[in-house]
Amino acid sequence: MNIKYIDLIHQSYYFPQEEFTLDGESLQFHGIPLLELVEQYGSPLKFTYLPKISDNINRANKWFEAAIKKNDYKGKYHYCYCTKSSHFEPVLNEALNNDIHIETSSAFDINIVQKLKKTGKIKDDTFVICNGFKRDQYITNIGRLINEGHQNCIPIIDNYEEIDLLSDEIKGDFKVGIRIASEEEPKFEFYTSRLGIGYKNIVPFYEDQIKNNDRVELKMLHFFINTGIRDNAYYWNELVKCLKVYVRLKKICPSLDSLNIGGGFPIKNSLAFEYDYEYMINEIVNQINITCQEAEVPVPHIFTEFGSFTVGESGGAIYEVLYQKQQNDREKWNMIDSSFITTLPDTWAISKRFIMLPINRWEDEYERVLLGGLTCDSDDYYNSEQNMNAIYLPKYRREKPLYIGFFNTGAYQESIGGYGGLQHCLIPHPKHILIDRDEKGNLVTTLFSEQQKAEDLLKILGYERD
Repeated sequence: MNIKYIDLIHQSYYFPQEEFTLDGESLQFHGIPLLELVEQYGSPLKFTYLPKISDNINRANKWFEAAIKKNDYKGKYHYCYCTKSSHFEPVLNEALNNDIHIETSSAFDINIVQKLKKTGKIKDDTFVICNGFKRDQYITNIGRLINEGHQNCIPIIDNYEEIDLLSDEIKGDFKVGIRIASEEEPKFEFYTSRLGIGYKNIVPFYEDQIKNNDRVELKMLHFFINTGIRDNAYYWNELVKCLKVYVRLKKICPSLDSLNIGGGFPIKNSLAFEYDYEYMINEIVNQINITCQEAEVPVPHIFTEFGSFTVGESGGAIYEVLYQKQQNDREKWNMIDSSFITTLPDTWAISKRFIMLPINRWEDEYERVLLGGLTCDSDDYYNSEQNMNAIYLPKYRREKPLYIGFFNTGAYQESIGGYGGLQHCLIPHPKHILIDRDEKGNLVTTLFSEQQKAEDLLKILGYERD
């Protein structure tokens, strides 16, 4: 009888996989011996495997390069990283080791851009695409960046006032894009995105505020789908509507030469994950090509804004199962040494799934369990609702510690969870480890931040002052 955890995995999935392998009965992630990581740094801990960031950037660049060649596409491709996915300096440094550009979403993003310009990570020809609803500080910071000579800073117009606000702040001429307010999927509580300007209003807006404005040059049409780039009728329908707007606008606006197909690629959230990235990219390039040829207008340069795809698969979190509570005859709760609400807030807020696997004891018998966090909040759990299938783990044994890992958690979790600040029920933020490779390919680990201490939280709360 197959009763070992490893037997269950082999029955359910193709295993090992590119990033997941075993060393004996211990899990490795991209060749990282995770149990050794726990033995060195303790639990709970978070880690970022920096080489995976460059790996995904290079994958996307190769896919677009192949699609452009296959479709004899005359425009160029530009990869942008959405800084809101992870603002951390080591993450930006790794991403900018590649030929990429930056997308910002708020005022303080520009301060990060200027810091990176001083270190030479962002060059004068790097595109800085400024999205978001822009008020005073954001407008001021964008104006400062452009006034200092960064001509490839392109504010994306989100509402009817922004042209005037930018004109007051910027000394000379400047370039802009316009964001389309896409229609949301039928399951949404509203019909149209609050961001951008409606399809029917794009051309009138251009004619009213930009066409005869000698200081403003329209360069980009920005198209964003909240649910990301997916092979379904909704996405293709919205893309066709976007391309119709682009064609109409291009015919009356010669300076328009770029299309930003914002909205990211999905990342792996299960060992059974399947997504044909190459097909989707080729079909997008093909659709743009065909539409422009039929309309007899030049094809645009293509920009993408990948956040989760860039950094999501670089991250992970490791916990220890502290105790098991048998709450009734059917439910066993494995209690972890941290909180899902604070360290993986997307599991709580939007029922997001991550790959979850044990770090050790793969040769042990398995059991069905629920996972609970340390807070006294009834929503601090991770179970089959998020995981799609029931959760099975090696059987709890008090005398044999069990560690579990959540993988591909590198996007948004720190910023949404309030990194370095207060945590729900004052559960401390865990240690964070950076993992890289040296020139010979050897693993190099660095402690990025210690686990929060009581003093850190008391200071925030005003109980301790400098």
